[in-house]
Amino acid sequence: MLRAAFSGSAYVGVFARATDDCLLIRPDVDAELREACAEELGVPAIPTTVGGSGTVGSLAVGNANGLLVSNRVRDRERDRIADAVDLPITTFPGRINAAGNVVLANDAGAYVHPDLSEAAVAAVEDGLGVPAVRGDLAGVQTVGTAAVATNRGVLCHPKATDAELDRLEEVLEVPADVGTVNYGGPLVGSGLVANANGYVVGERTSGPELGRIDDALGYVD
Repeated sequence: MLRAAFSGSAYVGVFARATDDCLLIRPDVDAELREACAEELGVPAIPTTVGGSGTVGSLAVGNANGLLVSNRVRDRERDRIADAVDLPITTFPGRINAAGNVVLANDAGAYVHPDLSEAAVAAVEDGLGVPAVRGDLAGVQTVGTAAVATNRGVLCHPKATDAELDRLEEVLEVPADVGTVNYGGPLVGSGLVANANGYVVGERTSGPELGRIDDALGYVD
């Protein structure tokens, strides 16, 4: 576990995105902190923007099968990512294209914004190589901000219902539970970057919140 702030913000999930293969992180994060994050997550760090924006956690999502990024991605950004990690990169079509905000995924499945077009759902399934199911969480349609999924578990918005947790467990094939970050923040995807190896969380996150993250994401045997 690593508590951190990126450019003074505890909303680390907005600015970075991890899979079990790589860490995409905004390029102006201090090099020492970037390497500490990479070490915690056990993957190489790729400093990059997406579409010129440092909000790479909001604009990208991925799993072992590929990365899905906003259709605003620039050629040089795409090339930088492709040079650093051997994963196919798919662009996300349509008006709702902040892939990290609207897609919650691991290696088993994807749970996506309820208003995504058929083309966008197809891009998720093709780009990530998993079936995708539409839905929301605790009334939040940007499911990637309302939860964090790894291949070990899912941490969800504290108002997610039992039925929603059951559905997530069915889609993603891992246990799901609720929690908060940054001393009560319900949008856990905005304040947490995680993979199967470990996690980076906003610096204001409390001890009891860390315990919930450890339990939900399966870091405690």
